[in-house]
Amino acid sequence: MIAGSPHLVFQGSMMSLYALKPRFQALLRPTVERMAARGITANRVTLAAAMGSLIVGLGVAALADLRITYLLLPVWLFIRMALNAVDGMLAREFGQKSLIGAYLNEIADVVSDTALILPFAVLPVFGAFWTGVVIVLAVITEFAGVMGPAVGASRRYDGPLGKSDRAFVFGALGLWIGLGAPLPGWFGWLMPVVALLLVLTVANRVHKGLREVRDRPVS
Repeated sequence: MIAGSPHLVFQGSMMSLYALKPRFQALLRPTVERMAARGITANRVTLAAAMGSLIVGLGVAALADLRITYLLLPVWLFIRMALNAVDGMLAREFGQKSLIGAYLNEIADVVSDTALILPFAVLPVFGAFWTGVVIVLAVITEFAGVMGPAVGASRRYDGPLGKSDRAFVFGALGLWIGLGAPLPGWFGWLMPVVALLLVLTVANRVHKGLREVRDRPVS
């Protein structure tokens, strides 16, 4: 997620940390090769990431009065991004692609997103309503990406607030809260801003998917 170039990276016309993924994968490749040699499968890694996200997300939400527990979020979000990269590399580079794996990957991402955003709903400054809106829009964002192949385009990962970008935003918020930094009233605007960026992300993915199909040369 944060490994790689510190420069701004753009995907199409929208900035997204997803464009840093190849460099992150290069750092992980030696570890992935060892995991493959030991018989660790992509699907197991996918399930481990989802289970870990559920445990961390629900645990932090249950212990929200102990603000220090929010420090688990940036740590786990980074680990989750690494696991997501690992399962993809195992699938592509070691012949582990499968239909069930494709389902698991997309479903696990939605489950993980929901679990890891949930702890912010119990903080009055963010509130359950706007946090719920963000969770729903995050799900719709991934659905918009998955719909790409259904209309003849590629799986869309366009920003401005894809999965990697959301991990950065909520990881930074978790770090801020966990360190006991103040939560002024204007923080309440952060969730509406995130919601707006997610709406833009959905629109961007739909637009880019349709344009990809429209601009494809006719054979």
